[in-house]
Amino acid sequence: MCVYVQLYHGAICLHITGVLQVGGIRIYTSGDLEAVNGTDIRMKCTFQTTAPINPSALTVSWTFRPLSHGREESVFHYQQKPYPPIEGTFRKKVVWAGDVMGRDASIIIRQVKFTYNGTYICQVKNPPDVHGTVGEIRLRVVTTVTGRILVKLLLLFLRHFCSFIFVQVIHVFCKSIVW
Repeated sequence: MCVYVQLYHGAICLHITGVLQVGGIRIYTSGDLEAVNGTDIRMKCTFQTTAPINPSALTVSWTFRPLSHGREESVFHYQQKPYPPIEGTFRKKVVWAGDVMGRDASIIIRQVKFTYNGTYICQVKNPPDVHGTVGEIRLRVVTTVTGRILVKLLLLFLRHFCSFIFVQVIHVFCKSIVW
């Protein structure tokens, strides 16, 4: 907002111009995901908004676009509380895993199937911040653990194992020091 001061015959006039600018809401997702058939998958969706979060007005919508160019389908809706679908492909398959005050709009899809291959769209609106990007996740359901999933599991194991070893080494080192 800009304020201009002008002097007219000894009187000061203020001219206020411009409008309050609200930036578009930004959505962040993991992009591409792989999941083994029959397992649960977390669809991570976080957001950044320039407006204060209003829990009673904020909405989250998840939709699904299948690979086969079928019709788009609602997966999940949130407004003050979770509204899982009562019919369709995702009935009794989706659980709210988000926290709107923590800027998290994530969901969990239970027991994924091959028919779940496709694009998942996460959209968040926090009035007046209702314009901006949507988040997309491309899910690929596979029969067995692929290299990508195997590497992730290996890294998780190593992180846990290495931190355990590190703690043990520090413990032994500290015991050996004469105070």
